[in-house]
Amino acid sequence: MTQNIQPSVTTHMAHDWLSAHSAWGSTMVPDVEAIIHSINRGDQDAVQLHLLTYNTQYADCFFTESQQRKKVGVSLPCCHLWRQQKLEQFRQNKVRLSADSDSDSDLDEPDLLLRQVGTSGSWLVFSHWSPPSSLQRLAAALLGFISGPLQPPVLYLCLQTLRILSRDHRGLQPLVSHGALLTLAQLANLSCHGGFEPALDSTDGQRWGNAGHVTLATAQDGDGCRREAIKVLCNVIYNSPQAQETASALRLLHAVWRSVRRGMRSVAASSGRFYELRLLFLLTALRPELRLQLQQERGVSVLTQALEQSLEVRRREGFVVVSESSGVRLSMEASREVIEILKTLFNVCHKLSQEEPDEEDAAQYRHLAAVLRHCLLCSCEEEHVLEEVQGHAANVLSVLPLTCLDVLLSGPQRATHHWEGVDMDAVHSLLLLMERRLGTKLKEKLTPVLNLLTESCRVHRETRRYLRQQILPPLRDVSTRPEQDCSLRGQLVRLMTHVDTDVKHCAAELLFVLCKENVSRFVKYTGYGNAAGLLAMRGLLRGGRTSGPRPAQYSSDSDSDTEEYREAKSRINLVTGRVEAEQPDPMEGMTEEEKEEEACRLMAMIDRLSRVQIIQPMSVTADGGLAPLWAGREEEEEGMVLLTQGRKDSEIE
Repeated sequence: MTQNIQPSVTTHMAHDWLSAHSAWGSTMVPDVEAIIHSINRGDQDAVQLHLLTYNTQYADCFFTESQQRKKVGVSLPCCHLWRQQKLEQFRQNKVRLSADSDSDSDLDEPDLLLRQVGTSGSWLVFSHWSPPSSLQRLAAALLGFISGPLQPPVLYLCLQTLRILSRDHRGLQPLVSHGALLTLAQLANLSCHGGFEPALDSTDGQRWGNAGHVTLATAQDGDGCRREAIKVLCNVIYNSPQAQETASALRLLHAVWRSVRRGMRSVAASSGRFYELRLLFLLTALRPELRLQLQQERGVSVLTQALEQSLEVRRREGFVVVSESSGVRLSMEASREVIEILKTLFNVCHKLSQEEPDEEDAAQYRHLAAVLRHCLLCSCEEEHVLEEVQGHAANVLSVLPLTCLDVLLSGPQRATHHWEGVDMDAVHSLLLLMERRLGTKLKEKLTPVLNLLTESCRVHRETRRYLRQQILPPLRDVSTRPEQDCSLRGQLVRLMTHVDTDVKHCAAELLFVLCKENVSRFVKYTGYGNAAGLLAMRGLLRGGRTSGPRPAQYSSDSDSDTEEYREAKSRINLVTGRVEAEQPDPMEGMTEEEKEEEACRLMAMIDRLSRVQIIQPMSVTADGGLAPLWAGREEEEEGMVLLTQGRKDSEIE
């Protein structure tokens, strides 16, 4: 009886929810035309009332399905199709479906973050229900409105609405003009000098023609409006290539840079510093010429100082930095600033590893590396934030000149991890970061730390020996395939056959360097089947050592074998890297003629498969590379056909 009633009850509850949602949508969706009309009349009270409703409706455009269920109070088993339709609508309107695409993320408004869009549809997404023309007219009207004298609460709501509109490409067009960016820059207290005057392209804003006539009652009002203006700039520049070009022409980078440096000299902390740093990162990430400009303006030196200020560290003698307050975790606000600075540093420094620094630059990069070492060893209030800080620090370290990374092995106090008297705390932190990221699906998170560890092992013997002890300890159990092992070695060996070429190469390169680029030792720890790809690429299938213009210099220490390995060494299958169970001889009892027939049959099958290009038999060349086994077979067969045809023609004549 209960089973017969339950479907009708569920359907009734879902019908009630849809009815409630329909009524909620029809009564709560703000009237865009009414907002524009109020703006044109200059009625600030009406505008404030309308925008409050509009922002309440659309600022919460990212919220979980469980939150919506809590609001309605029912289960929604039959609303999956409607949810998928709204999700698809959001995907069409959103410029980029990513958590980072909303540059206006604020810890004070966690519900505004799009942190996950899973295939299960666990996030319910609302987008604007107004037509594109209305959104553009609203954006243009608001731009004109904020150019006139407004009450601080009204100005704040206007900027908040513009921030919401800047997420949607349908309402973005009025925000990308020179006048719009200048107006927003002035409200953000950024002085641009691009030779343009604020001007609006829509008649809706003509009656508010002078930008910057805003009277703010308190400093708190000013900070709030300034933050919102920078958020709008971040969204517009992130989502519009046209806005990026305009910002470059307006020299917006110089304005942001001056504001950042001014904030560093200020005693009172600026509440909008994070958003300035976010805008600085976006400009350098999206415009290559701006990276060069920032580098020429001593960007590395100033950003290093900003990083020290956020971390609250000071420099001691040599290249050692110490914390001003030991034992204190990095606050969330400071962590966010550190992350933005590190991302901007990566943009500015990403080509430094290809250059030979002079003495002054080398000292600056060593100082930066010392600060980055502190980032690897610091602690944060949230574990996921700490991993993000360490990841970005590793990214910057990976692009610094290798000769400047020796400061990673020197610390201000006794090390928790050491090798031969050398501080290994930073290296151990990188090792733990790599281990946490081995299971990630994003190669951008894994390959930088793999490359950093590989290059550090090449130039620092102590680093290589320490990591080899951690990753490639002496072999004892040889009954398991290397890729089936659950240790760090096994995880890296599994990556050697990864579908992504970059990941595969980085993992193999690290293991190869840990083996001092010795082929026999590399095969011993990974198995020939896993090692063949790297060996073929390097031309080492016949063994030997790597040769090149700058070969790494390794010590002559030997690879000591354990007693267990020596006992099983003769029974190890070099291809699989383990001791295989004894298999019966498949040719046992066959005569020589039968063996020859079987071999011919096998060759015929290989030949057929290679002719239809299903497989391509290869052979090892004299230089250790690979070449097709029958590379000249087609030419030889074609020559034989021509020769035979010529003989036939001669006989006919």
